[in-house]
Amino acid sequence: METSVDRPLLSLRTTLVFLLASLAGAAAGALTAYAGEGTPRGALAGLAAAGVAVRFFDRLVAAEPDDGRPHRAAGDGGGEGAGHG
Repeated sequence: METSVDRPLLSLRTTLVFLLASLAGAAAGALTAYAGEGTPRGALAGLAAAGVAVRFFDRLVAAEPDDGRPHRAAGDGGGEGAGHG
């Protein structure tokens, strides 16, 4: 029985976050190993950096708006402190 997949396995945003995290982890691991700490410590440093980078890039890369409306930029007159002073 054949099944067709109509949607990709990962979204473009998720793929970008994982790609950036893996690059950051590989760079951190390579630099650690190159600094003379050895391969095991370099691998651990790379895995730790990749784990932290996933969370960092997840927050850095903007999510697509769900409702189709653009989000307000900072300092556009709305929000806390507007009209005070």
